[in-house]
Amino acid sequence: MRVVVGITGASGAIYAQRLLHHLDKTNHEVHLVMSQYATQVVGEELECGLQIPESVQLHSVKSMNIPFASGSNPADAMVIVPCTMGTLGRIAHGYSQDVLLRTADVMLKEKKQLILVLRETPYNLVHIRNMELLTLAGATMMPASPHFYHRPSSIEELVDTVVARILDHMNIDHSVSKRWKDEPE
Repeated sequence: MRVVVGITGASGAIYAQRLLHHLDKTNHEVHLVMSQYATQVVGEELECGLQIPESVQLHSVKSMNIPFASGSNPADAMVIVPCTMGTLGRIAHGYSQDVLLRTADVMLKEKKQLILVLRETPYNLVHIRNMELLTLAGATMMPASPHFYHRPSSIEELVDTVVARILDHMNIDHSVSKRWKDEPE
């Protein structure tokens, strides 16, 4: 599977870091695109910066010379994690001024999987309407809402509950986080 990971300037760079860590590089071709502000937020939030696995291909957000920015060669899935409401709005209204936004547009028009991991809160009516537009267009809205029932003992374990849901929605097998227990008989 060819997966594009987009990172925007919303708080939550650790979600992207953990997703990159858990994507199996032997079974998936992984590409990374970061918005202009993502690098600034990563610098603030991740003490050692973003640790990009060697197999992940990093692309400039300003280059449109990337195969998956064309409908004739789309990726299989794209995850924007974290996704700002500004990015959500630009995608919802078809603004494709950089490769991150263009790739999201391609994913929608080619009916490929687009997952937006929303980090900002609260939502206003404009955000909700933009989410509605994108949901109707085929995107998945996935707020970064971790679960606590397995009693995580670290920030990484907590974040991994969201990463597990991302992988689930891409139909990627994993054992990243504990699942809810079956009801006893």
